[in-house]
Amino acid sequence: MSTKEDSEGKKGSHQTELYAEVPASCLPIVYSPTYNITFMGLEKLHPFDAGKWGKVIHFLKEEQFITDETIVPAREASEADLLVVHTARYLNRLKWSLVVATITEIPPVLFLPNFLVQRKVLKPLRTQTGGTIMAGKLAMERGWAINVGGGFHHCSSDKGGGFCAYADITLAIKFLFERVEGVARVTIIDLDAHQGNGHERDFLEDRRVYIMDVYNRHIYPGDGYAKRAIKRKVELDWGTEDMEYLQKVELHTEGALNEERPDIIIYNAGTDILDGDPLGGLAISPQGIVKRDEIIFRAASRRGIPILMVTSGGYQKKTARIIADSILNLHRQGLIGGEASDEAGPSHVSIMMSKSMSSEATFSGI
Repeated sequence: MSTKEDSEGKKGSHQTELYAEVPASCLPIVYSPTYNITFMGLEKLHPFDAGKWGKVIHFLKEEQFITDETIVPAREASEADLLVVHTARYLNRLKWSLVVATITEIPPVLFLPNFLVQRKVLKPLRTQTGGTIMAGKLAMERGWAINVGGGFHHCSSDKGGGFCAYADITLAIKFLFERVEGVARVTIIDLDAHQGNGHERDFLEDRRVYIMDVYNRHIYPGDGYAKRAIKRKVELDWGTEDMEYLQKVELHTEGALNEERPDIIIYNAGTDILDGDPLGGLAISPQGIVKRDEIIFRAASRRGIPILMVTSGGYQKKTARIIADSILNLHRQGLIGGEASDEAGPSHVSIMMSKSMSSEATFSGI
């Protein structure tokens, strides 16, 4: 993989720190302790576990899959980075605490001075956004990448909502189009329980982006306008369980990737599909979530398509453990590498593929 004219990208692109070279000694797993939102308990007023990202990392360290030295430290997206997608008007609106309180659905944020809102709420979200952009480049270099955060799929260029203040998925894709040779088509596979109306609005008229979205038809956001961007729409009913869900995910993932082969897959791996989630309304087991992620990575690996995973929604305390278990399962299945490699190039994809194919024989169905 080659980038277009180093970190400045092609002519007209701004200078960014998000595409800096990453040492080969690092795994393509992006994280920063800054991701976690902790401020006087205010984060507890939203059902979202605002410290789940750090817990995922803790569990992965416990299992000796990663260390501080092998994680790629996420960098905060700068204003210039954000302006690749967002309007200046929208970014200026985030300087009003009322707007941020509405987007994050934490009403008391309304009463905080905006400098505190910027530091304690928006900086963590900007850092996760930077992490998604960084992981896009890493996925193209290594064949896979995981941002242990991000997936703010309700935010579009000029509007936030549903705890999503920055359009990290749109940004990652725009950066790839502008700065990475060989990226002409992208497929978004959005498996969060909610419709991904933010990236759908952003790519409504862009034929380079194929969107598959599987979601509970009865819950937020119900954005009919945005649905026009979905090429493969799978609407679920309340209480959908593992067997039906996994069959639909596998069928439609295969269909989507056979219909149009992308240069990279952006996988929005929300865990709010978990049974008992207060907002998702579905009934998928922890094992079902692990299996779902395996289906997506296996489909990508079999075809040699790079994949970027973001963790998105998930509103129960146990979701962090499930995300960690899923990443560990991907490693056990040979679908992601377990150690950093001196080979940080396209050849890594073929290495991954051969590992995946050899493990295919031991894989059993649902």
